[in-house]
Amino acid sequence: MTLSFFLKGLVIGISIAAPVGPIGVLCVQRTLAAGKLHGFVSGLGAATADALYGMIAGFGLTFVTNFMTGQRMWFRLIGGTFLLYLGIRAFLSIPSDQASPAKTPGRVSSYISTFFLTLTNPMTILSFAAIFSGFGLVSSGANYMAAGILVLGVFLGSALWWLILSNITAMFREKIGHGGLRWVNRISGVIIMCFGLISILTMKL
Repeated sequence: MTLSFFLKGLVIGISIAAPVGPIGVLCVQRTLAAGKLHGFVSGLGAATADALYGMIAGFGLTFVTNFMTGQRMWFRLIGGTFLLYLGIRAFLSIPSDQASPAKTPGRVSSYISTFFLTLTNPMTILSFAAIFSGFGLVSSGANYMAAGILVLGVFLGSALWWLILSNITAMFREKIGHGGLRWVNRISGVIIMCFGLISILTMKL
Protein backbone atom coordinates (compact mmCIF):
# COMPACT_ATOMS: atom_id res chain seq x y z
CA MET A 1 0.00 0.00 0.00
CA THR A 2 2.85 2.39 0.84
CA LEU A 3 4.41 2.02 -2.60
CA SER A 4 1.00 2.35 -4.25
CA PHE A 5 0.30 5.69 -2.55
CA PHE A 6 3.78 6.94 -3.38
CA LEU A 7 3.40 6.08 -7.07
CA LYS A 8 -0.04 7.67 -7.15
CA GLY A 9 1.48 10.79 -5.62
CA LEU A 10 4.15 10.88 -8.32
CA VAL A 11 1.51 10.74 -11.05
CA ILE A 12 -0.58 13.43 -9.34
CA GLY A 13 2.46 15.68 -8.91
CA ILE A 14 3.37 15.44 -12.58
CA SER A 15 -0.26 15.94 -13.63
CA ILE A 16 -0.59 19.11 -11.55
CA ALA A 17 2.72 20.59 -12.70
CA ALA A 18 2.58 19.68 -16.39
CA PRO A 19 -0.29 21.87 -17.73
CA VAL A 20 0.95 25.08 -19.33
CA GLY A 21 0.49 28.08 -17.04
CA PRO A 22 2.38 31.07 -15.66
CA ILE A 23 4.75 28.90 -13.62
CA GLY A 24 5.67 26.87 -16.70
CA VAL A 25 6.30 30.02 -18.72
CA LEU A 26 8.44 31.42 -15.88
CA CYS A 27 10.43 28.20 -15.66
CA VAL A 28 11.16 28.22 -19.40
CA GLN A 29 11.98 31.93 -19.46
CA ARG A 30 14.32 31.74 -16.47
CA THR A 31 16.03 28.64 -17.84
CA LEU A 32 16.73 30.36 -21.14
CA ALA A 33 17.70 33.67 -19.54
CA ALA A 34 19.79 32.49 -16.59
CA GLY A 35 20.41 28.74 -16.91
CA LYS A 36 18.69 25.45 -16.06
CA LEU A 37 19.35 25.71 -12.31
CA HIS A 38 17.29 28.91 -12.09
CA GLY A 39 14.51 27.24 -14.04
CA PHE A 40 14.53 24.13 -11.87
CA VAL A 41 14.62 26.13 -8.62
CA SER A 42 11.64 28.15 -9.88
CA GLY A 43 9.69 24.94 -10.43
CA LEU A 44 10.80 23.64 -7.04
CA GLY A 45 9.10 26.61 -5.39
CA ALA A 46 5.82 25.63 -7.03
CA ALA A 47 6.33 21.98 -6.06
CA THR A 48 6.82 22.99 -2.42
CA ALA A 49 3.60 25.04 -2.42
CA ASP A 50 1.70 22.13 -4.01
CA ALA A 51 3.01 19.81 -1.30
CA LEU A 52 1.98 22.29 1.39
CA TYR A 53 -1.55 22.46 0.00
CA GLY A 54 -1.58 18.67 -0.20
CA MET A 55 -0.68 18.47 3.50
CA ILE A 56 -3.46 20.90 4.41
CA ALA A 57 -6.01 18.80 2.53
CA GLY A 58 -4.61 15.42 3.58
CA PHE A 59 -4.35 16.19 7.27
CA GLY A 60 -7.85 17.61 7.43
CA LEU A 61 -6.99 21.22 8.27
CA THR A 62 -10.42 22.40 7.20
CA PHE A 63 -10.18 25.75 8.96
CA VAL A 64 -7.21 26.67 6.73
CA THR A 65 -9.04 25.43 3.64
CA ASN A 66 -12.19 27.41 4.48
CA PHE A 67 -10.25 30.58 5.16
CA MET A 68 -8.20 30.47 1.96
CA THR A 69 -11.10 29.54 -0.31
CA GLY A 70 -13.26 32.18 1.36
CA GLN A 71 -10.65 34.82 0.57
CA ARG A 72 -9.91 33.56 -2.93
CA MET A 73 -10.88 36.88 -4.53
CA TRP A 74 -8.12 38.67 -2.63
CA PHE A 75 -5.66 35.88 -3.36
CA ARG A 76 -6.39 36.18 -7.08
CA LEU A 77 -5.94 39.93 -6.92
CA ILE A 78 -2.60 39.56 -5.15
CA GLY A 79 -1.50 36.76 -7.46
CA GLY A 80 -2.55 38.65 -10.58
CA THR A 81 -0.71 41.77 -9.48
CA PHE A 82 2.39 39.72 -8.72
CA LEU A 83 2.17 38.13 -12.16
CA LEU A 84 2.08 41.57 -13.73
CA TYR A 85 5.23 42.47 -11.80
CA LEU A 86 6.98 39.23 -12.82
CA GLY A 87 5.88 39.72 -16.44
CA ILE A 88 7.32 43.24 -16.57
CA ARG A 89 10.51 42.00 -14.93
CA ALA A 90 10.82 39.16 -17.45
CA PHE A 91 10.13 41.55 -20.35
CA LEU A 92 12.95 43.86 -19.24
CA SER A 93 15.42 41.17 -18.13
CA ILE A 94 18.73 40.60 -19.89
CA PRO A 95 20.20 37.10 -20.49
CA SER A 96 22.84 36.36 -17.84
CA ASP A 97 25.72 36.13 -20.32
CA GLN A 98 25.18 39.80 -21.09
CA ALA A 99 23.99 40.99 -17.70
CA SER A 100 25.98 41.93 -14.65
CA PRO A 101 25.64 39.66 -11.59
CA ALA A 102 23.47 42.28 -9.92
CA LYS A 103 20.92 42.01 -12.71
CA THR A 104 20.83 38.21 -12.75
CA PRO A 105 17.90 36.86 -10.69
CA GLY A 106 18.98 35.07 -7.51
CA ARG A 107 18.08 31.44 -7.01
CA VAL A 108 16.46 32.14 -3.65
CA SER A 109 14.38 34.87 -5.28
CA SER A 110 13.38 32.48 -8.08
CA TYR A 111 12.25 29.88 -5.53
CA ILE A 112 10.34 32.29 -3.28
CA SER A 113 8.55 34.02 -6.16
CA THR A 114 7.03 30.81 -7.58
CA PHE A 115 6.30 29.46 -4.09
CA PHE A 116 4.36 32.63 -3.27
CA LEU A 117 2.68 32.71 -6.67
CA THR A 118 1.44 29.12 -6.31
CA LEU A 119 0.10 29.88 -2.83
CA THR A 120 -2.13 32.60 -4.30
CA ASN A 121 -4.22 29.88 -5.94
CA PRO A 122 -6.05 28.41 -2.91
CA MET A 123 -8.44 26.48 -5.17
CA THR A 124 -5.61 23.95 -5.42
CA ILE A 125 -6.59 22.83 -1.91
CA LEU A 126 -10.01 21.77 -3.18
CA SER A 127 -8.37 19.71 -5.90
CA PHE A 128 -6.24 17.92 -3.34
CA ALA A 129 -9.24 17.46 -1.04
CA ALA A 130 -11.07 15.69 -3.87
CA ILE A 131 -8.00 13.55 -4.59
CA PHE A 132 -7.58 12.48 -0.96
CA SER A 133 -11.29 11.78 -0.69
CA GLY A 134 -11.13 9.65 -3.82
CA PHE A 135 -8.32 7.60 -2.28
CA GLY A 136 -10.34 7.07 0.88
CA LEU A 137 -8.09 9.18 3.07
CA VAL A 138 -10.14 10.93 5.73
CA SER A 139 -8.85 13.19 8.46
CA SER A 140 -8.10 10.45 10.95
CA GLY A 141 -4.79 9.65 12.62
CA ALA A 142 -4.78 6.16 11.14
CA ASN A 143 -4.38 7.62 7.67
CA TYR A 144 -1.79 10.31 8.41
CA MET A 145 1.06 8.05 7.28
CA ALA A 146 -0.65 7.27 3.98
CA ALA A 147 -1.45 10.95 3.47
CA GLY A 148 2.17 11.89 4.17
CA ILE A 149 3.46 9.33 1.67
CA LEU A 150 1.04 10.59 -0.96
CA VAL A 151 2.14 14.20 -0.36
CA LEU A 152 5.79 13.17 -0.64
CA GLY A 153 5.00 11.54 -3.97
CA VAL A 154 3.22 14.70 -5.14
CA PHE A 155 6.25 16.84 -4.28
CA LEU A 156 8.75 14.51 -5.96
CA GLY A 157 6.53 14.08 -9.02
CA SER A 158 6.17 17.83 -9.43
CA ALA A 159 9.91 18.35 -8.84
CA LEU A 160 10.69 15.66 -11.42
CA TRP A 161 8.59 17.46 -14.02
CA TRP A 162 10.38 20.76 -13.42
CA LEU A 163 13.75 19.02 -13.58
CA ILE A 164 12.86 17.48 -16.94
CA LEU A 165 11.42 20.73 -18.31
CA SER A 166 14.40 22.86 -17.26
CA ASN A 167 16.91 20.39 -18.69
CA ILE A 168 15.08 20.07 -22.01
CA THR A 169 14.73 23.86 -22.26
CA ALA A 170 18.43 24.34 -21.45
CA MET A 171 19.35 22.25 -24.49
CA PHE A 172 18.00 25.02 -26.72
CA ARG A 173 19.65 27.89 -24.84
CA GLU A 174 22.92 27.95 -26.81
CA LYS A 175 21.11 27.51 -30.13
CA ILE A 176 18.87 30.54 -29.70
CA GLY A 177 21.60 33.15 -29.30
CA HIS A 178 21.56 36.42 -27.38
CA GLY A 179 19.15 38.17 -29.74
CA GLY A 180 16.75 35.25 -29.56
CA LEU A 181 16.96 35.15 -25.77
CA ARG A 182 15.98 38.80 -25.60
CA TRP A 183 12.87 38.05 -27.67
CA VAL A 184 12.08 35.03 -25.49
CA ASN A 185 12.16 37.31 -22.46
CA ARG A 186 9.85 39.82 -24.12
CA ILE A 187 7.35 37.23 -25.36
CA SER A 188 7.39 35.41 -22.02
CA GLY A 189 6.87 38.70 -20.21
CA VAL A 190 3.81 39.52 -22.30
CA ILE A 191 2.34 36.03 -21.75
CA ILE A 192 2.89 36.25 -17.98
CA MET A 193 1.31 39.71 -17.88
CA CYS A 194 -1.70 38.32 -19.76
CA PHE A 195 -2.08 35.59 -17.11
CA GLY A 196 -2.00 38.32 -14.47
CA LEU A 197 -4.65 40.41 -16.22
CA ILE A 198 -6.90 37.38 -16.65
CA SER A 199 -6.54 36.54 -12.96
CA ILE A 200 -7.51 40.08 -11.93
CA LEU A 201 -10.35 40.52 -14.41
CA THR A 202 -11.97 37.19 -13.50
CA MET A 203 -11.36 37.27 -9.75
CA LYS A 204 -15.11 37.56 -8.97
CA LEU A 205 -15.95 34.46 -10.96
